[in-house]
Amino acid sequence: MMPLDLGAKASCHIGGNVSTSAGGLRLLRYGSLHGSILGLEAVLANGEIVNCMSAMRKDNTGYDLKQLFIGAEGTLGIVTQVAVLCPRRPQAVHVAFLACRSFGEVLKVLHQAKGMLGEILSAFEVMDQAAMNVVTKNLHLKNPLGDSNYYLIVETSGSNAEHDGAKLDKFLQDLMDKGMVHNGTVAQDINQRKEIWALRERVAEGMLHEGFNYKYDVSLPTQNFYDLVADMRKHLGQDLPCVGYGHVGDGNLHLNIASPQYDKRVLDRIEPYIYEWVANHGGSISAEHGLGLKKRNYIHYSKTPSAVKLMKQMKQLMDPKGILNPYKVLPD
Repeated sequence: MMPLDLGAKASCHIGGNVSTSAGGLRLLRYGSLHGSILGLEAVLANGEIVNCMSAMRKDNTGYDLKQLFIGAEGTLGIVTQVAVLCPRRPQAVHVAFLACRSFGEVLKVLHQAKGMLGEILSAFEVMDQAAMNVVTKNLHLKNPLGDSNYYLIVETSGSNAEHDGAKLDKFLQDLMDKGMVHNGTVAQDINQRKEIWALRERVAEGMLHEGFNYKYDVSLPTQNFYDLVADMRKHLGQDLPCVGYGHVGDGNLHLNIASPQYDKRVLDRIEPYIYEWVANHGGSISAEHGLGLKKRNYIHYSKTPSAVKLMKQMKQLMDPKGILNPYKVLPD
């Protein structure tokens, strides 16, 4: 199977996934595309085809050129073929949906999951009460746990349902005994798994009903993961919907803010405050969505001047006329 699972899986393309180095829901288990792409072919600005289509997992001959095109957003070349390391589809999948009172409890559950579930842990997602309210109110989805400050989706994938189920049961019992969660449920079939995942995957859709969306995709140390959401709410005030959710297992936070319509004054209150906050806490201003057009001039919050200079030199060398996805990624 493809080692990548996105909320946009019904509409995205593999070439776009590679060019944006998409992360997705199961990066915790399968890693990033920088590791899963064994080889690729790309067309350069001058029409030359660069064939790096080796399917070998180990190839240490010269520079690893394929990495230049992964996450470059099409600015260095157009990806036309890829060789992907595809794991076997798991025969047994279990999904638990849990409720926590504090983010400190969320981090404790994450620590416990990595220790007790280990090799079968495939996803660890979080969403806050505001995100849950958005999907229940606007999309009429059902919340099986009732009100809570934080909700977790813990997924395991393996080859033996009995073995994996026993590990999950022991893990959940340990959480309850230690008071790390105050409510929870385990999906009994594929339909219930889909219903639980829909709560998380449709948050962005639910936010569209709140008005114009200001979307941010950042990575942070796990101990600071939710502090940004709390600080943004304090900074912006309570009149603007602000939800936090994402891949806490790999430190990737999705922060969405809404106003009735686009408002330059709101945007000016958000940016560059949010980028400064992320930089001060050692994070990245783009965890998986890329810089594109809107964020390119903020790259210095995550990259040093020497790194940006080298990127510009590479772009000039490979696309001297600037015809490949112009005005993206690199700053003015």
